[in-house]
Amino acid sequence: MTDFLNLTGKRVLVTSGTRGAGAATAALFRDLGARVLTTARARPDTLREALFVAADLTTETGCRTVADAVRERLGGLDVLVNMLGGSSAPAGGFAALDDAQWRKEFDLNLYPAIRLDRALLPDMISQGSGVIIHVTSIQNRLPLPDATTAYAAAKAALSTYSKSLSKEVSPKGVRVVRVSPGWIAGEASKGLAERLAREAGTDYAGGVKLIMDSLGGIPLGRPAEPEEVANLIGFLASDRAASITGTEHVIDGGTIPTA
Repeated sequence: MTDFLNLTGKRVLVTSGTRGAGAATAALFRDLGARVLTTARARPDTLREALFVAADLTTETGCRTVADAVRERLGGLDVLVNMLGGSSAPAGGFAALDDAQWRKEFDLNLYPAIRLDRALLPDMISQGSGVIIHVTSIQNRLPLPDATTAYAAAKAALSTYSKSLSKEVSPKGVRVVRVSPGWIAGEASKGLAERLAREAGTDYAGGVKLIMDSLGGIPLGRPAEPEEVANLIGFLASDRAASITGTEHVIDGGTIPTA
């Protein structure tokens, strides 16, 4: 029986690929036969015998380091998964966000994707093939105003940029798609709930309730598992999705009323 998904020989970069959905995506790609380079600020002690480069992708230097590692260690690239993202902005609405907070959110959630694309896309275009997957967020349409306005704005900018990029490079053989998760179970979502709980003077359960209330609930009744997000990304990166480009694929348990 033919495997439904097979990524044997594909050269893949997964940013923020050492935890959560990023780690699940990197593991799935390896299981499907790909050569996967991951990156984070520091190599986790638990990461063994995997292609890895330490870099701070919020900086131009860090992005150059990763692009150089792709060429030196993979010899080129077939799939780029820009998983990097997150928010550390304080609660308190728009008034709590000064210029430094806005820059920090955009430096993490928008510019790394732009810089890596700029560095690595020309080679994809030259080879006439490639897939770029930008992981955005349902907050590009459903922001949580108390704590993540700047994050949501950065992800909305990433979404618009991705759509424009897809129209430019799809005729040249490079597909560009977006994956927009809702709440993903794991360290990052736990950290957000804990931070909101502290700032609101409540406990962890109260922090979870704050998130659920802001989202308007999740009809499925639970957040997505990291492996479920990875499965979607794996499909979109594969030849099974060869005619899919320029689109956004939501995985949020039905949170957005009209996705």
